[in-house]
Amino acid sequence: MRILIPSIQVPFIRGGAELMTIGLRDALIKNGHDVEIVKIPFKFSPESYISDLIDIWKKQDFNNFNGYAIDRVLVLQFPAFYVQHHHKILWLMHQHRSVYELYDKKNASLSSSELREKIIETDTRELSKIQTRFSMCHNVSNRLKKYNDISAVPVYHPPANEKNFYCDDSYGFIFYPSRLEELKRQDLLIKAMQYTKSKAVAIIAGDGGQLENYKQMVTDLKVSDKISLIGRFSEEEKYTLYARSLAVFFAPFDEDYGYITLEAMLSSKPVITCTDSGGPLEFVVDNETGFIVEPDPKVVAQKIDWLYDNQQKAKELGENGLKSYHNKNISWDNVVQKLLEN
Repeated sequence: MRILIPSIQVPFIRGGAELMTIGLRDALIKNGHDVEIVKIPFKFSPESYISDLIDIWKKQDFNNFNGYAIDRVLVLQFPAFYVQHHHKILWLMHQHRSVYELYDKKNASLSSSELREKIIETDTRELSKIQTRFSMCHNVSNRLKKYNDISAVPVYHPPANEKNFYCDDSYGFIFYPSRLEELKRQDLLIKAMQYTKSKAVAIIAGDGGQLENYKQMVTDLKVSDKISLIGRFSEEEKYTLYARSLAVFFAPFDEDYGYITLEAMLSSKPVITCTDSGGPLEFVVDNETGFIVEPDPKVVAQKIDWLYDNQQKAKELGENGLKSYHNKNISWDNVVQKLLEN
């Protein structure tokens, strides 16, 4: 089949959204389909740009391009999922989170309130028209049901290059690779390290807007001997750091999905996450593949110390995680089969 995937791209920013879109394209091509990703640039401000972009996408007709009929259109994200096509399939990555669960009513302006109303109304109307609806996880499906009263079936997909992850003997450090943003809550790990009593250390990898703030926090809390902020890292370094870690800390606020959880499981490492972390809670089983705790630095510190003091048990938790991953049938072949079965 000839398939198009409409998408957006924030220039100079690449993350999970891009990986998911590219992964889907490559999996469809592997299964014999002719596939293209069609992008329009996106920016978060001014709000008038977002409003205009909604209208632009709604006017896009993807049924035919220069005489080529398009058999399927797979839509993943806002506002690209407004595109018009006679056989559109939704595999929801996320909606525009800043007008849903991250909306700050107290500090909202009149324009942002109007934009929120427009987006929720348009989402509800346009997404309900799509007959075949999936999402990338239960957390995303639950949000769609809560705010728009629309159902979608969760279908999990693997992280990029899943076969490259492996396990090696632990060097006793806690690993957290991610963009340095408030929602990712690296600060929770930094604060926790001031309370640890074991010799465990933490390696926080990645770049982002909170880098300078986190550097200052490490200095202020006098934990520079316990925490390394290593910045950007290569793919090869990532695999090695996972493999040599004692455990992985991943406790963002209400994450959509969270490749880090799956990457840790593929590396046979236990995961520490939090009760309000969203997506990771679909994979981490408390006391079986890791720990689910309150977002309290002292509680996090206790789990880090326990893992350091019980490294054989930590290894067993990680091995349980790998088994759990494989039992969930997380594969691109399964994604393609589910999305195109009708």
